[in-house]
Amino acid sequence: MANVPASRLVSLDVFRGVTIASMILVNNSGSDVTYIPLEHADWHGWTFTDTVFPFFLWIVGVAMTLSFAKRIEAGADRGKLLLHSIRRAAIIFGVGLLLAGLPYFQLDRIRIPGVLQRIAVCYLIAAVIFLYTKIRGQIAFTVFFLVAYWLLMFYAPVPGFGPGDFSLEGNFEHYVDGLFLTGHMYSRTKTWDPEGIVSTLPAISTALFGVLTGYLLRLRREPAERSTWMFVSGNVLILIGLVLSTWMPINKKLWTTSYAVFMAGLAAVSFAICYWLLDGQAGNERWRRIARPFEIYGKNAIAVYVLSGLISKLLYLIQPGGVPLQKIIFDNAFAPLASPINASLLYAIANVLVLYGVAWYMNRRGWFVKF
Repeated sequence: MANVPASRLVSLDVFRGVTIASMILVNNSGSDVTYIPLEHADWHGWTFTDTVFPFFLWIVGVAMTLSFAKRIEAGADRGKLLLHSIRRAAIIFGVGLLLAGLPYFQLDRIRIPGVLQRIAVCYLIAAVIFLYTKIRGQIAFTVFFLVAYWLLMFYAPVPGFGPGDFSLEGNFEHYVDGLFLTGHMYSRTKTWDPEGIVSTLPAISTALFGVLTGYLLRLRREPAERSTWMFVSGNVLILIGLVLSTWMPINKKLWTTSYAVFMAGLAAVSFAICYWLLDGQAGNERWRRIARPFEIYGKNAIAVYVLSGLISKLLYLIQPGGVPLQKIIFDNAFAPLASPINASLLYAIANVLVLYGVAWYMNRRGWFVKF
């Protein structure tokens, strides 16, 4: 089964665009009253919102295989690719810290973990593994991070709770965050972070599952066969994740092993459908036209996400008369239009549409921001 260099996939841009649009939607509800699928699960379990971040990390892995493998086959130096990866990870991590620190940059309390920071760490470690191991090594590392996390969470003792506790206060992830990140965690939780230290281990595996899926896309096979392999392997991972959840619950905030495996499977199944509709079957132009807005979103995904975070923060920081500008806009432009829960949804949709306008303009001008 020979490999072939993969041209740019419309389906990957679209899938990335859908994921970023979903991230903006769930991050920008107009009020605390919102539909359950647009909120994270309280603790164990999952909602639509809990699929967004792992899907993006999985996409990072897929894109890495398609990009790096093509460059290596063209004779690129692995050392230079590594330096490129280090620079890119440092920039993404730095932008994450910048957003966390705005506007006062109080270094004694700035949040160190975060979404962009986790993306940077997972991207860099996955890049090192991809560049310096073969596919068997990549599979081994994927399993290693999942098993290492499993062993730590089940057998590392937590003072006052013992080992194997998956409650909010008693789990090992919470304990480690308290040891190393006190004062630098998510402001809403304060004593633990949803992008904490230990839970980064299975998150790396999420990216590596994407790396492995990238190999399927590069096989010299018909698109229908590639789609089938992704669909079947994805369903196998979903089943394994559900079986593992018997012992370790699916939990996004802890990024449990069962969660990482389950979400990698769900991402593979979802992308298999997207790939077949947009890149796989004959006569797919109709689907491409329908998906065009998401393709535009996907070409500047992280740039749009960063802009979304910046706008959201500024709307809360600007306070005419002591009232956040976000609340003024919501109360005057959206609250009168519908019930509280639907007004909140309309506000979130408006965020998605406004940022699509930015992405559309950037695409029209040929501006593609690569962090």
